[in-house]
Amino acid sequence: MLSESTPYRCLVNYISIPDHLLPKVTIVGRPNVGKSALFNRLVGGNRAIVVDEPGVTRDRLYGRSFWGDREFMVVDTGGIMTFSRSQADVMEELAISTTIGMDGIPLTVREAAVARMPSMIERQATAAVEESSVIIFLVDGQAGLVSSDMEIADWLRKHYSNKCIILAVNKCESPRKGLMQASEFWSLGFSPIPISAISGTGTGELLDLVCSELKATEALDNVEAEENYIPSIAIVGRPNVGKSSILNALVGEERTIVSPISGTTRDAIDTEIAGPDGQKYKLIDTAGIRRRATVASAGSTTEALSVNRAFRAIRRTDVVALVIEALACITEQDVRIAERIEREGKGCIVVVNKWDTIPKKNQQTTSYYEQDVREKLRLLDWAPIVYSTAITGRSVDKIIAAVAMVEKERTRRLGTSILNQVVQEAVAFKPPPRTRGGKRGRIYYNTQAAIRPPTFVFFVNDAKLFPETYRRYMEKQLRKDVGFPGTPIRLLWRSRRRGRDKGRDADTSSSTSRNEKIAAAA
Repeated sequence: MLSESTPYRCLVNYISIPDHLLPKVTIVGRPNVGKSALFNRLVGGNRAIVVDEPGVTRDRLYGRSFWGDREFMVVDTGGIMTFSRSQADVMEELAISTTIGMDGIPLTVREAAVARMPSMIERQATAAVEESSVIIFLVDGQAGLVSSDMEIADWLRKHYSNKCIILAVNKCESPRKGLMQASEFWSLGFSPIPISAISGTGTGELLDLVCSELKATEALDNVEAEENYIPSIAIVGRPNVGKSSILNALVGEERTIVSPISGTTRDAIDTEIAGPDGQKYKLIDTAGIRRRATVASAGSTTEALSVNRAFRAIRRTDVVALVIEALACITEQDVRIAERIEREGKGCIVVVNKWDTIPKKNQQTTSYYEQDVREKLRLLDWAPIVYSTAITGRSVDKIIAAVAMVEKERTRRLGTSILNQVVQEAVAFKPPPRTRGGKRGRIYYNTQAAIRPPTFVFFVNDAKLFPETYRRYMEKQLRKDVGFPGTPIRLLWRSRRRGRDKGRDADTSSSTSRNEKIAAAA
């Protein structure tokens, strides 16, 4: 079992996050300083053409890369000639050069394209810098400091001082001479890092700095997002179970029409309220969800659209209040709705409405009723249950209290050391089963990868060696030891990779620790 501090970049493939959601790291610099060589080093492979000739790269080139537990997109750009001219001058020259040459003689289409190429490359580089979280400003340590480097540095400071800018001095193959080569670039106003894109020298320190800056940027973004974040609550259930009555009781006014006739509510109605602690919530009242066959047989296009909107409301919400009628208890349709909630990964509370209609209640009634609900809604056995009478407002305030608890659990992050301790104890109590060939699954490392819902990644030798029964056992142990009531949790099992990192171990040349080498050899 690897320790918490042991890197696992060479063991596994991380979660497959869509490219457009990953933070971007853009490499900029003048022509022929080694941007494409560094791009190939970071993404692994020969994605970009590398030739000892300036101007080969023109368009933006994107590639996925990862270091430690962080994945990001690397953007290669063309060599920047100069930014001394104003943007208006560049655009004016671009318009003129499409039809007239520098000497006033009309150009052919090809000659016009060549004439405007530098400006187009600069525009591509500018677009890449605009969308990036971190900028790697690459210079040539062998050629030394030139005027183009100073112009690019001034441009970055003037327009992108709010972004993280890392100055990397390339072509420093010798670590000792590299410090001398990099010292010349202190005058640019950034702290230079000597690297070699060809041999990999110093790229470990570079990637460490990139990831630390990405983490800091992500933390600031998360803080800003959390400050403006308003949790949403979708009130769903079968027709005529009291969904609109619950919304009106929570809002404190007749926000939606309440009628004993089923199907009164048709649209998904959004209403904002404030909880007792001042926290704002967005309530979404939805139409009653009947069985698909019943809706089809009724032939009502309006009802079909209303049900689809109710399902979309589940998808865009944070916590779902599944309302059931006390006398009817759990029906087959309630189970279908529960399956949709669990599949969408939403938090959930079960609201037993019209609790006053249960005759002859005593102390054991609630216990027996809850047991019946848990047996029939096994998919939501983690959801808290609230008993209310919406028409009188009794216990309705408990719904918001339960939602607040669920939302807190959905955003809770578990420390890696605690998580690994829980998993180790679970494995010690019940090891993974052996196959007929005698193979057994091994868990190397665990970490929480996401929230809403809480998602945990298990880095293992082979995911196929962990059957579904064992995965359910591990989920059960996690819930037993660390909680997460009111929200589903996701367990992702990732097998060790052997191919992609084979040619990338040189990246760690000067920063790879002994533990990393041990992990790479595992």
